[in-house]
Amino acid sequence: EKDEPGEEVRVTYRELLELTCRLGNTLKRQGVKQGDRVTIYMPPCPLAVASMLACARIGAVHAVVFAGFSAESLANRIRD
Repeated sequence: EKDEPGEEVRVTYRELLELTCRLGNTLKRQGVKQGDRVTIYMPPCPLAVASMLACARIGAVHAVVFAGFSAESLANRIRD
């Protein structure tokens, strides 16, 4: 569901799998490999979920941060 009440996006398992695989391949083409660390900075949405699953699928460790953090707080989370 989106932030606005009543607004939602529906995604089938097949669509989620296809998006996850495409993102995983994109990450690998960018040089991300098993054991690498990835920080995902996105609003809560199906693409964010697929990004987390893509990282898990290729074995990259991921952390999720959302908007609203100060620059210093964000930097600390990325370093952690």
